[in-house]
Amino acid sequence: MEQHPSFALERRTIEHIPASERHGRPWHQLALWFSNNVQINTLIIGAVPVGMGLGLTWSIISILVGNLVGALFMAYHSAQGPQLGLPQMVQSRAQFGFYGAILPSVMVVLMYLGFAVEGGLVAGQAIATWAHLPKALGIVVFNVVLLLIPLVGYRLIHAASRAVAVISGVAFLALFVRLLPQLPTDPPGPTTHSVGVIVSAISVCVAWQVTWAPYVSDYSRYLPESTPTRVTFSYTYLGSAGGGAATMVIGAMAATVNSDAVNSDAIGFLADRFPSFGWLVVAALLLGLVPAGAEGPYGAFLTALSALSAEGRVRSTATARAIFVICFAALASALAILASGSLLETFQNITLFVLYLLVPWTAINLTDYYFVRRGHYDIPELLTKNGRYGTFTWWAVLVYVVSIAAELPFINSSIYVGPLVRSLGGADLSWLVGLVVGAVGYYAGTKLFADRRPRPVAPGLVRS
Repeated sequence: MEQHPSFALERRTIEHIPASERHGRPWHQLALWFSNNVQINTLIIGAVPVGMGLGLTWSIISILVGNLVGALFMAYHSAQGPQLGLPQMVQSRAQFGFYGAILPSVMVVLMYLGFAVEGGLVAGQAIATWAHLPKALGIVVFNVVLLLIPLVGYRLIHAASRAVAVISGVAFLALFVRLLPQLPTDPPGPTTHSVGVIVSAISVCVAWQVTWAPYVSDYSRYLPESTPTRVTFSYTYLGSAGGGAATMVIGAMAATVNSDAVNSDAIGFLADRFPSFGWLVVAALLLGLVPAGAEGPYGAFLTALSALSAEGRVRSTATARAIFVICFAALASALAILASGSLLETFQNITLFVLYLLVPWTAINLTDYYFVRRGHYDIPELLTKNGRYGTFTWWAVLVYVVSIAAELPFINSSIYVGPLVRSLGGADLSWLVGLVVGAVGYYAGTKLFADRRPRPVAPGLVRS
């Protein structure tokens, strides 16, 4: 396979990656998803259960369950990458049709934008505090610094993740050791053991992992096609579930020590744990935001392109990516500057909102890949507007919309509370409902409308 340095400009966009350009090792997925999860935004998600009123013990239990369950879905998506050699949302055309796939793609772009706003809020506050700048300028500085990595592309994202994984791992281990003796023996404030609150806390943690699903295979699509599914799955799951759970536990510990400080300036609070080396902690935590922050505009570009481009109109150029990435960063900066209110509440609302939209999609996608077609796709036809997968699979789109509607009575957030939440003790079960309705509805649809669906083809049917 041809070798290129990490700074080699990526020329591919949503095309199939031919065998001659496949590279990388499966363990790179471990480093990538570990670095994506061992970051300050994950820590803040871990503080949310404490903010919901849970004590540290039940917060940790919720965190462990949520990450172990949620990471299953994203890891199964990751395993699709080497087999198909395509970005995640292009493969959605097999379920929804060429134009039908635009709907979930729009939802995914909104997800990227939401998390870019989150990252800008946290990093902007830290930069503003430590550099004595206005918060708005701190947000802009952070997003400008991020631009280089998505402009270069896939290889640099992976290389940066491997470096950051080591730095972040050391930084968060130090934070764990420092916070442990600071935990109060009698935590202040009332706590709850309500089953409803525990389930809702688990949902927040599940949501964090599921939100990786729409782009996880974007970063495994260059792996050799011979990479075993179980290997890709295992490395991705270990990095994401392990890194996410460990970091969220540290977040719950930090919130137990001082929830208000974490809510107002998480990075500043953590830096204060090391008075003599606070600047080093700030640098490490800001650096930890880089991989996931860079993947936002990069993945949003691939998703937007997958919604609009057909074979013959795909351009393997970095120019379009550069224009898109710059515009995306500008919009994310503007929205972060306009955002206000509680940081923990903002994170909880964005994370849950994305969960409500993405769980039905992930249910449909995984059902199609693992149970209907069993990984057998005609790849060139996925890149063709008027190909065998059609332009609009109406019943699949209907299943997606109905699944979201089915979630509404079970949603429990500060913005909206469903009518059935109170009878469930406040538990947010919406993601479970969306998962079941989406999976069962789609599988039933393939049986009812089997004559309208293309038959599965042998694996490896690729015309480069």
